[in-house]
Amino acid sequence: MPVYAYRGLNEAGREVKGVLDAESPRMLRSHLKRQGVRIIDHREETSTKGSKSGSSSRGRGGESTQIQIDLSKYFDRISVADIALVTRQLATLLKSGITLIQALTAITDQVESEKLKRTFSNIKTDVNEGSSLADAMGKHDAVFNHLYVSMVRAGEASGALDQVLMRLADFTENQARLRAKVQSAMLYPIIMLGVGAVIMLILFVVVIPRITKIFEQVKAELPLQTKLLIFTADLLKNWYFVLIPLTGLIIWGFLRWKASAKGRPIWDRFVLVAPIFGVAVRLIAISRFSRTLATLLRSGVPVLTALDITKDVMNNTRLSGVVGEAREAIREGESIATPLKRSGEFPPIVVHMVATGEASGQLEVMLEHVADNYDFQVEQRVDKLTTLIEPIMIVGMGTAVAFIVFSVLLPILQLSQHVR
Repeated sequence: MPVYAYRGLNEAGREVKGVLDAESPRMLRSHLKRQGVRIIDHREETSTKGSKSGSSSRGRGGESTQIQIDLSKYFDRISVADIALVTRQLATLLKSGITLIQALTAITDQVESEKLKRTFSNIKTDVNEGSSLADAMGKHDAVFNHLYVSMVRAGEASGALDQVLMRLADFTENQARLRAKVQSAMLYPIIMLGVGAVIMLILFVVVIPRITKIFEQVKAELPLQTKLLIFTADLLKNWYFVLIPLTGLIIWGFLRWKASAKGRPIWDRFVLVAPIFGVAVRLIAISRFSRTLATLLRSGVPVLTALDITKDVMNNTRLSGVVGEAREAIREGESIATPLKRSGEFPPIVVHMVATGEASGQLEVMLEHVADNYDFQVEQRVDKLTTLIEPIMIVGMGTAVAFIVFSVLLPILQLSQHVR
């Protein structure tokens, strides 16, 4: 059934817009008329990718064609929290006995994001045409990742889709909460660093050159630190048109190297052993590994497939390689714990709990315990980092300001002594 994005006026004269499936534009107008909405224009959306199938539309009575540019794809972002919310709502609807089509219809009408509304409308159309929910969601890989689709497919195969969706909602909310915790902790240092950089730039470009003009007039021998200060100020003021592009080029080159096949493994290994941040990165990665694998196994995903998916969500090539080795070890009849221990990248307690879980047949339970423990450690570590970064930045800023003040005052004091 075609899907239409429409824009119209309600009975109060206010503009409304939305997405609705209808057999034809005529049926669309009839349906909206019963709701008290008069169509201004509409366009048909494709059922596979949610893009426009036509750029023109006609209103009632054969109104003239109107061409619109849809900018929503640039501003209407679907967050992890949005996915977690609709997943929980879908699970609740299915658990209450509502059919999948009815649940998808309710979700489509409920969500506020136009992009997400179009996505679920297209999913509903595909399911109504005989596709499985997992296959329909798999067409929207920008919204539903491989892990999500695999769990939905396992839930459909086991007949426990509502339970799997509930676990998936819990997992997604947990990941979103952890990400928000880390981002909020890093926000303050980034703001402080940006403000400090702007202040220093103003000092070097505006304030210092005016003060140092006094020294040029006197033509006295200046201390080394004062010469260094004047040189830096002149460099920033007179060569900014070279320094700014050069800085951007260096950053671009570093990011490109970090994303390359050669640079990524080197950077990922360095991050794991980096001072201050390395421990937090490892804790987050192990927590994600444990939570993801436990959720997949509880949802009925085969262990080899679960490890393959988990390997892709680690965001660290070194640790992903270890998980890949564990997958191959299971294929050859070994345990998961053996390659984890051999790599030296996973703490002994994690290896021990994984081995205990494999021996007792309660691997997913042990992994959940590991994830809970490491989530708690991540929060503690992030709080410590936040507490540590603030005084470090204050000391750094104070040192820079003290250097500037000392470099300016020292020649002034020397000149005053010569005058006496």
